[in-house]
Amino acid sequence: MSPRVSKQHKELRRANILAAAKKVFIQIGYERTTMKHIMDEANVSRGGLYQYFSNKEAVFEALLEEDLNDELEDTASLLVEQVDSYWDLLLWSIFGESKTPNDDMDELSPSKLEFFITGRHNAHRRTYGETRYQNGLKIYQDIIEAGQKNGEFSSRFPSNLIARTIVTFIDGTALEHAILPAEILKLADQNRLFFDYIKAALEVKES
Repeated sequence: MSPRVSKQHKELRRANILAAAKKVFIQIGYERTTMKHIMDEANVSRGGLYQYFSNKEAVFEALLEEDLNDELEDTASLLVEQVDSYWDLLLWSIFGESKTPNDDMDELSPSKLEFFITGRHNAHRRTYGETRYQNGLKIYQDIIEAGQKNGEFSSRFPSNLIARTIVTFIDGTALEHAILPAEILKLADQNRLFFDYIKAALEVKES
């Protein structure tokens, strides 16, 4: 009889596999990555890998779910607390902990683009992408709605429209980041302009 493996051990092995897979996806992209690459990086056997994930797509979707669920949970928990500034919370959700426009970009962005663009005719991946889009949209929309309700933001534009604009900008810069060198992209400059654009649209007053 084979020894029983604890739930905690299984969760740890799964997390280690995902961490290894993320490294591979960042290094060589979604399309070029194979299960063999992930297996070697995670230092697991073929059976050990397929015990958790049936294919590369399942691995990548698990990574996407982890990132999005963490952000959804963080945003939801912050919204139920006493928030001093919804503008600060919105900046955190767009630019990260620094809350300021910068050159930082999610290193997994190029692989995410590959995953969704190359799978645009795949029914499962298209449906998954639409669901993910709506969940991502909700993060920004909930913050904007809360700020509009308490008077910190103007209600001149619908929260959904501004949230869609944010998602479109982030996706657009991610595409450019994937194909253009930094000196041409000048991401920080674009982010600073977008910062001013959203601030003007929400009519945020200087603190």
